[in-house]
Amino acid sequence: MTSTSTPPSTPHSFQVDLRGLVDLLSHHLYSSPRVYVRELLQNAVDAITARHTLDPAAEVRIRLSASAGRVTIEDSGIGLTAAEAHSLLATIGRSSKRGGDGADLDEPGLEATRQEFLGQFGIGLLACFVVARQIRVVTRSARDPQAAPVEWLATDDGSYTVRELPHEARPEPGTTVVLEARPGATEWAVPAKVEELARDYGSLLPYDITFDDGEGGEPRPVTDRPAVWDRSFPTPAARRVALAGHCAQLFGFTPLDSIDLDLPVAGVRGVAYVLPEPTSPAHRAGHRVHLKGMLLTDRADNLLPDWAFFVRAVLDTDTLRPTASRENLYDDETLAAVRDALGARVRGWLAELAASDPERLAAFLQVHHLGVKSMARHDSELLGLMLPWLPFETSDGSMSLQEFAAAHTDIHFTRTVEEFRQIAPIAAAHGLGVINAGYTYDADLLALLPAVRPELKVTELDAGAVTERLDPVPTATELALAPFLATARTRLEAQGCDVVLRAFQPVSVPALYLDDRQARQERDRTAALESADSLWSGILGALRGSAPRARLVLNHNNPLIRRIAALPDEALTGTAVESLYGQALLMSQRPLRPADSTLLNRAFLGLLEWATHSTDARDAQEDQK
Repeated sequence: MTSTSTPPSTPHSFQVDLRGLVDLLSHHLYSSPRVYVRELLQNAVDAITARHTLDPAAEVRIRLSASAGRVTIEDSGIGLTAAEAHSLLATIGRSSKRGGDGADLDEPGLEATRQEFLGQFGIGLLACFVVARQIRVVTRSARDPQAAPVEWLATDDGSYTVRELPHEARPEPGTTVVLEARPGATEWAVPAKVEELARDYGSLLPYDITFDDGEGGEPRPVTDRPAVWDRSFPTPAARRVALAGHCAQLFGFTPLDSIDLDLPVAGVRGVAYVLPEPTSPAHRAGHRVHLKGMLLTDRADNLLPDWAFFVRAVLDTDTLRPTASRENLYDDETLAAVRDALGARVRGWLAELAASDPERLAAFLQVHHLGVKSMARHDSELLGLMLPWLPFETSDGSMSLQEFAAAHTDIHFTRTVEEFRQIAPIAAAHGLGVINAGYTYDADLLALLPAVRPELKVTELDAGAVTERLDPVPTATELALAPFLATARTRLEAQGCDVVLRAFQPVSVPALYLDDRQARQERDRTAALESADSLWSGILGALRGSAPRARLVLNHNNPLIRRIAALPDEALTGTAVESLYGQALLMSQRPLRPADSTLLNRAFLGLLEWATHSTDARDAQEDQK
């Protein structure tokens, strides 16, 4: 048996289509062509950093200019030799950040040095082809003083050339990069746009950067250091004013307050600004993050906990990792720890306000109470912190739960605003503590209240609780009015409503319609039973409850009730009671069932008929006279 050997395969290098790469960068990796300015600044800053590793006394010079569709940046950085230009500027994925001895900083043991650089992914100048048709680099190495200057010239068709230049072409080490804008991208090379982008990206960079618009004036500074939150001010008030101005310039609003976010251990420094207008907790705020001074993103939505929706933050970090596009933060364990620590700073600010400045806390909650309530439902710590200060509408007026609980250990609440508004004046007059839980999130928070304050009892308002608080009428009076009450109960039996007689304030309210969840469930069951087939009738019949029905509470203090109770005509009395029921139902603003609409129509027509009949009778009597 013979065997054949497979010849060894020949390795090949990947061929990269530069046009395809540019399309990938501009349409998938980067959100906008504007990032080319960041790449230019980043390369210049990293070159200066590498030069200082070699020679700490070397000068620092970064100058950006733009005119006539051309963008130029010059630095006094480390520079490149001809071999390095071949190897680094034209190789995808190769890092051009090297140590002082020429070693690649990706090698083991040099990661700490690498952290001084902004660039992490080695894409380098090729990213600038998102706006450029040609890139020209003239560079001279500081590592090899004898090396000649080098020109690297590349076009967007994927070709490049490298040639050495005479020494006088660039006498000093450093690099000059010139971009020629391609057709359709000249707007990105307009001087005003380039300067705007340079300030946006580079205002906090560690080296002085200037911009020249080519009109003959003095170059203007791009950097503005130190950051406003790191500056010294004569008074705390002056610092607050400066921070407010910074927020207005950066985000377009004047903040309610500012919160320092310094975390020295985590390499994070910055400030959070409190929004002056309400915002939805579901809205993911965009925070502004600088990485070693370079703007990384102004749309970071994973920097702070979700509950801190009421602030916009701006900070600089040395430790957090960027994503591949360097336009957001990589969500890893480090970011999670920083997020928790920043959240603790915001909580600390709230706690400080609660302890020392209730007026500022009240101003904050007046704007953001709805959002705070939303998040407190799912955050027990935030609930415990904010519960004493969150405003609620109560039968004693608008106040915090802490104030309300001081007067009422038994707390009742209504699930609708209409029900609360009907019962609130009566509850207040009779010492019944009722909270309006008809607003968003309030019912959920009240359900959590006993977990925070175990001594409090929180229950939904029911008809029995209200009736018990109202003053009973004397027994003799109720016995005397028994025929009237019997007529009233008979008339409202079909509505599933009982009738009781009480004396309560205010006197102007003739009748009060009281309902609760159990009564509504029983009515719904009865309505379903009437329209169900035999099978469901048996099932629903077995579910019949013993819960009290809705109640129409007649106010014996009201003169109208007394006059109706004294009517001799039983039919007219029944019509009047139906009218009282309809009026009380309308006052509660509950949805009307078909049976209620029929009753209201019948009562209205009955009263009109009685009124016109009485007028006819009086007219007949006058005629007889």
